[in-house]
Amino acid sequence: MRCGVLVIAGLLALGAAIGEVRAEPGDVAKAMVGTWEISNADRDKICTITFKADPAGSAFKLDLDEACIPNLPMMKGVALWKIGADDAVQLLDARGRTLVEFNELENRMYNTERPNEGVFFMQPPGQAGPPERSAEQLMGDWNVVRGANKPICGLTLSGTPANLDYVLIVKPGCDQLITRFGPTAWQMDRGELLLKSPRGLNWRFEAEDDNKWQRVPESADPIFLVRP
Repeated sequence: MRCGVLVIAGLLALGAAIGEVRAEPGDVAKAMVGTWEISNADRDKICTITFKADPAGSAFKLDLDEACIPNLPMMKGVALWKIGADDAVQLLDARGRTLVEFNELENRMYNTERPNEGVFFMQPPGQAGPPERSAEQLMGDWNVVRGANKPICGLTLSGTPANLDYVLIVKPGCDQLITRFGPTAWQMDRGELLLKSPRGLNWRFEAEDDNKWQRVPESADPIFLVRP
């Protein structure tokens, strides 16, 4: 009788061991451990995710920052991760069901395309540079500064739509350089700030920081947009 009990106990223990498959990170998974940035194509919606090597069944644990779900609703329910077929990075719910799958585009750059949502990218933080500024971040008053901090004009980048652009207001008393240019509209274009005149002339500016933009290409007499 005692022998039979021991056999049954042994079988139960073996069954439990078989049922509890714990993940062991391979080389691909080990390379993914750490912090990554997930964003939309415009990089104005960003989620920071940290892949861990701690096993959770056949997958691994992860951490999401608090902005993930508000910024990227597709991340709702994501609790685990693992490496799938063809080295795809799969984000799973707590029951192990795949919610999002990223495929590698190039070294340490992944993407996924979701119907009715668009394309999303995953890469190490900082690999793509700082996030692009949105039009809303630039709306307001600016000074045009020429050379060594000499203001020559005041502008307002308004939020009033003008077809695909926004209305630009030139304040009184501006230098002839600005009045000859005569900008009336502005827009964001691939991370650059574009000032536009009705005559088809455009001035491009790229960010030095949030409050200072320089006209490009650079010249010996540089022009900047600076927050007053």
